[in-house]
Amino acid sequence: MFKKLSLAALALSMTASTSLAATNITWWHGMGGRNGEVINEVAQKFNAAQGECVLTPVSKGTYEEALSAGIAAFRSGEQPNILQVFDAGAATIINAKGAVVPAEDLIKDAGFEFNRDDFIEGVRYFYADSEGKFVGMPFNSSAPIMYVNTDALKKAGVEAPKTWEEFEAIAPKLKEAGYIPLVQSQLTWQFTENFFSRHNLQFASNNNGYDSVVDTTINVTDPNHVMMYEKLKAWYDQGLFGYYGAGWNDNQKPFEEGKVALWIGSSGSFGGLQKTATMPFSATFLPFWKSVNPEGVHTFIGGAALFAMSGKPEAENKCTASFFHFLTSPEIQKFYHQATGYVAITKAAYELAKSEGFYNEKPAAEVGIQQLSLPGGEWDKGYRMGFYPQIRSVMEREYNRIFAGETTPKEAMETIKKEADELLARFAKTAG
Repeated sequence: MFKKLSLAALALSMTASTSLAATNITWWHGMGGRNGEVINEVAQKFNAAQGECVLTPVSKGTYEEALSAGIAAFRSGEQPNILQVFDAGAATIINAKGAVVPAEDLIKDAGFEFNRDDFIEGVRYFYADSEGKFVGMPFNSSAPIMYVNTDALKKAGVEAPKTWEEFEAIAPKLKEAGYIPLVQSQLTWQFTENFFSRHNLQFASNNNGYDSVVDTTINVTDPNHVMMYEKLKAWYDQGLFGYYGAGWNDNQKPFEEGKVALWIGSSGSFGGLQKTATMPFSATFLPFWKSVNPEGVHTFIGGAALFAMSGKPEAENKCTASFFHFLTSPEIQKFYHQATGYVAITKAAYELAKSEGFYNEKPAAEVGIQQLSLPGGEWDKGYRMGFYPQIRSVMEREYNRIFAGETTPKEAMETIKKEADELLARFAKTAG
């Protein structure tokens, strides 16, 4: 009896030692539904692939809530190891003094290889510093693309437009065929931020905000940008463009129901759209104005990145680096891409999915990657502006007023610039 008890105790002791030997790290994120489930699956795959680290994902609600929780936790010394931060919040976390360890440094210091060129063109820069060093690790990355109701185009006898000039030519035919020609889901991301990127136009001073937070100003009053919103308002008045407010789903729903011919959405919407669309659909690139840029360059990514929070022990940092390395492996990227619809962020993952025939079966899933892989320009890498979630709110308010007939596009852009520049100046004082 004594011997059996001793053996049992030894076994228990060994189990406990093994458990204690593993380093625990936490990952706070802002994703729910199926995307949240996939995050749990990714964590489970990482934990099963090695025995040194145990990763625990924790949902913190929305993107905005996750960012606020992460900043508050850092100030109290209770920050997670990894924090998911959405595109508009990048400047906030990067300029929070001492809050993060650059992902590229973390990975290299842990002994892993890291090559920026492994990532597709449109992914490399948004969460990097002005020299191109990765500060955040791109994660759920997406591009604004145009989804196409193939029945609508067939009935109207037209093809999907590559340019906005082509859209103007076919829009009346789509309307005559009984469809709303065009809707979109987020004017700020799709028709402002990526308008500047797609046309290779400067969005803000100081290298789009990357070089300095001091004296950064926004360029929304650029005549080309004003023209875009004058066109949208004219199309709206003519019944060629449907606008249902700032809510993403409110604008997506008419397309899902087959009432709309063309929808500017996210490449990350592909997975869900397969289940909700009531008609066959395809996808193509976000159109551009040929009169503004004859070719159009790539857009930049939306979505979010993962940031390694500072102030953690070396063993935990090594586990975070190990997870980042794991996350960028071709197999995991392919899994995440196929499970969610977000783009594969590395060339190797893209080639792996292509080699297995994934895009032969689902060609729309490839469009976002192809668009992000288009030739680049000087101003298509993204933006780095503080208090940008608040700036987006100002934009949404004024864009609503445009379509309500309460202001003109020119007046709206002047108002946005005034308030945005004031917010940017306030942020500079906070960050300084």
